[in-house]
Amino acid sequence: MGFSRPRRVVIVGAGLAGTATAIRLMQFAREPLQVVLIERRPEYRAAGVAYHRAGNHWHHVFNIQAGRMSMFREDVDDFVDWANTEADRTGWPPRWSGVTFTESGPAPRRLYADYLRTRLADAAREASDGVELLETDGEAVDIAVGDGRVDVAVERRSPPRSGAEPGPSTIEADHVVLATGLEERELPFAAGVADHPCFVRHPYSEQGMKRILGLRPDAEVAIIGTLLSAYDSASLLLRHGHTGKIHMISRSGLTLRTYPADHRHHVLDLPAPRLSADGYEGCDELVRLLRDEWERARDLVARRHPGVAPAVVSERIAKSWEPHLPEVLARIPSADLRALLDRYGSLLATLRVSAVPAITELVDAAMAEGGQVVLTTGAVGGITATESGTLRVAVSGPAPGRTVEADLVISNFGRETDYGRVGSALWRNLLRGGLAARHRRTGRGVEVDGDGFLLGPAGARTGPITVVGCPREGDEITRYGRMGAFTFNLAAIKNHSVGVAATVLRHLESRYDEPTETASKAMNHGGDDAVRAAFARAVRLDVRRMAARRRRDREDLAARLANGLDVLRDAVTAGGEAPVPDGALRSVVNAAAAARLNDLSVTPRDLRSLLELDRPPESG
Repeated sequence: MGFSRPRRVVIVGAGLAGTATAIRLMQFAREPLQVVLIERRPEYRAAGVAYHRAGNHWHHVFNIQAGRMSMFREDVDDFVDWANTEADRTGWPPRWSGVTFTESGPAPRRLYADYLRTRLADAAREASDGVELLETDGEAVDIAVGDGRVDVAVERRSPPRSGAEPGPSTIEADHVVLATGLEERELPFAAGVADHPCFVRHPYSEQGMKRILGLRPDAEVAIIGTLLSAYDSASLLLRHGHTGKIHMISRSGLTLRTYPADHRHHVLDLPAPRLSADGYEGCDELVRLLRDEWERARDLVARRHPGVAPAVVSERIAKSWEPHLPEVLARIPSADLRALLDRYGSLLATLRVSAVPAITELVDAAMAEGGQVVLTTGAVGGITATESGTLRVAVSGPAPGRTVEADLVISNFGRETDYGRVGSALWRNLLRGGLAARHRRTGRGVEVDGDGFLLGPAGARTGPITVVGCPREGDEITRYGRMGAFTFNLAAIKNHSVGVAATVLRHLESRYDEPTETASKAMNHGGDDAVRAAFARAVRLDVRRMAARRRRDREDLAARLANGLDVLRDAVTAGGEAPVPDGALRSVVNAAAAARLNDLSVTPRDLRSLLELDRPPESG
């Protein structure tokens, strides 16, 4: 089948998830391809809400160590190396302009947009012949599938870069990747003060930052939330000399844990939690069993791994349990699972990830008894304006109800997890049109299959549409046992970008065919020793090709891979199997290579060693 243009992949959303997927597509592609990155908010390009400059002060640092911020899971030092040797430090403040970034140290979040833009440009420059990147501004509002193509309806809010007039348009694609990022939740308790000058709904915005920094020093402040966004706002005020009381309010009252100064991520091999195998006996019994097993695991870590700092024991346990949780979760009725996630969501977030001292130390010190920061546990029932121009926050909780009167109220982001309630026109239309379905088991995100393809209400793929990032939250929980922010943050996005990019190209490039039964046997290590050895070698070569960022290295590895596939085909045939089509063999090898790059059982640093990426390529 001929095409008048190269195959085209449209990526909806050019924040972290969309940019990472575009980089991987250009890195992996070996045939002509157009990668179109659509972004509705130009200031979010290569940044999203989490990293864009206008909404992130130099005091806002990554909550995890700089050494864990590489977008390439197989190249763990890439971000730190970029920040130390490539980043343009013109205009940096003194606090950061002379710093040498380290693996375990902090780094400002606003740098990440420059890092991603640089790596996106690198990928475009080093892409194979005919692989090109096109960037356009506008909001994708609907998708139509039919006749072997996907039409993306785009509302343009400003003239596109080609100079055409604003207005609705349609982009024809062979595949669409949805990388729409965080969705904002409505805040019923603040409905009456949404436009009040003393209410900050978007602390990660240019206007929000100006209002926080423009506050008089002795003003009383209420922050809705007690985790990362609350710490960001509180520390920003404190570092700018704020002297007034700062109230941090949340239903859970939980605060951030602090990583040790020299923290490095590790994966412990701990036993699976011993839960009842006789069935499900209700939420209360499950919680009791989990608490007992948690204490057992803590004791085990203390005995077997005495060097693990107490602050990260919970993170180690939660990570080690991930492979075992899907089986546990499968026994819980959907209604109970949703209730448990809602009830313990904040706790799961704090158990699974902590924050660097640069975020917590100042706020925690001010939170000491009688200190400037006051922690209040309770639900915000409503916020009302007073005649004096302040805002009154009503709080109900375990203690008698109380009110906090503040000169400024700062909301947390308020992430919406139920896609039936998001404000996005695109997601409303996808759900209404049956191209998407809310995640049935958790009510979080949308239904996708193991390759990230969007599923409809009947559980079948609805077209060549895949998803990366936040909308896959429910699937990450039930399929992989990933909890807290690890269902949608950088770690998950790294894996999504690799898996989706590889899957998309296996469907679009002519060199790949559907796997045959014989080829699948090779992938599953069937056959004799010669087949297994040849298959392992081919996978190693494809891993290296996918990880290589320079074009000439990929071309050399592609030639080696072609030879390795010949050897594998000969080994399969010699074992008495029928000849295997080249495209089918390429597909199973590539799927195995992508799976190895996404190995969740080891840390990124251990993964690089496991994949032997620092060793010279094998010859032959």
